[in-house]
Amino acid sequence: MNTENQSKGDLTRTNILTEAYHLFLRQGYHGTSMRQIAEGAGIALGAIYNHFPGKEALFKAVFLANHPYQEMLPAVLAAKGDDPESLVRDMARRMVDSLAQRPSFLNLMFIELVEFNSIHSVELYESILPQVIDRIDQMISSAKERIRPISPIILTRAFIGLFFSYYLTGQILQPGSHSPANRQMRSQLESMNAFVNIFLYGILKE
Repeated sequence: MNTENQSKGDLTRTNILTEAYHLFLRQGYHGTSMRQIAEGAGIALGAIYNHFPGKEALFKAVFLANHPYQEMLPAVLAAKGDDPESLVRDMARRMVDSLAQRPSFLNLMFIELVEFNSIHSVELYESILPQVIDRIDQMISSAKERIRPISPIILTRAFIGLFFSYYLTGQILQPGSHSPANRQMRSQLESMNAFVNIFLYGILKE
């Protein structure tokens, strides 16, 4: 986090968020106490409550501060392509590049899923989804003769679902993890293209 030109209060809040982030990743949500966070941030326990009413509110702030939507949403909105194929491929590439900037996010996401049943994610997606749907709707409108009549909402959900399935299975299965870096990069690019092809054309031959 950028700490330049921050007031003392803002700097304290940033320190709290940073310490909480590292502790949540290392110890989990229930394994981390507010006292530990305060000690790590170099403040009294009572002072932490000047910034956050409780641990859940603090986790939500950490989750949002480290969520890749801050890069992914502008990336999706800025995607370019002269046809549906090139646009979707550019969207996918930009999303993968954005998520790669926050490699520890999945750890926070698992805490969010297990401990909070995704309530903070729902709030976030409800606020940003309309912008993504608008972008998908533009793609549909520009290529009506080529795209089957599918709801923009369903198409958006399918794209997001396919993207996360690509990323999650890549993290879990780690194909080629012991291969040279250039071979790994080539394998990841081929995998992403394959996932995009499935999204665009399905798996059945005509």
